[in-house]
Amino acid sequence: MVKQLRAARTRQALVLAAAENFADNGYALTSLPAIIRRAGVSAGALHFHFPSKDALACEVEGAARRSVEQLVAGRRRSATSALRLLITVTRDLLALGATDAVVRAGFKLSVDPSRKNGTDFGSWWRAWVCEQLLRAQREGELADGVSPDRVAAVIVATTVGFEVLGAADHDRIPPQHVEQFWSLVLPQLAAPGDEFVGAARSDS
Repeated sequence: MVKQLRAARTRQALVLAAAENFADNGYALTSLPAIIRRAGVSAGALHFHFPSKDALACEVEGAARRSVEQLVAGRRRSATSALRLLITVTRDLLALGATDAVVRAGFKLSVDPSRKNGTDFGSWWRAWVCEQLLRAQREGELADGVSPDRVAAVIVATTVGFEVLGAADHDRIPPQHVEQFWSLVLPQLAAPGDEFVGAARSDS
């Protein structure tokens, strides 16, 4: 039991150290020796848990996705509509990324051109955003002519951009930026006369 606990702690330290390095330097410029030093473990311990840097990166992306899935699940319980859920999750995601290196690194890795074997974390995020917009369309929340797929591309680009910039300097991205984004997008996105728009503005 003690060995298992020690092994779990070592693995967790390696994932966090890798995430911090990936978030700060990107995949290509992060080295295994740098991760080892940051985690405070031996090279043998790293290779016992992860056979390669790519395996570590995949684990970081997987952990980031689990964190975002947990965030979504928690906000879904209180969301009154698909658009409300989408706004709340994107708002809280920026706050989470500011304190969670794994989430920051997960988004940065998902768009890193030097990655060859990613876990499709970025594709999952885009699919989730698109799913909420399609649901909003079915529920009559979207204005006529709004394309859920095109809007999803804009929202994904914005949220991933915030996270990638935050990975470089997370103090640079204030939470108000998400509010400003939604205040610009909602009037074009939501159905005319929808009370939701006014309610969403009052939250900002």
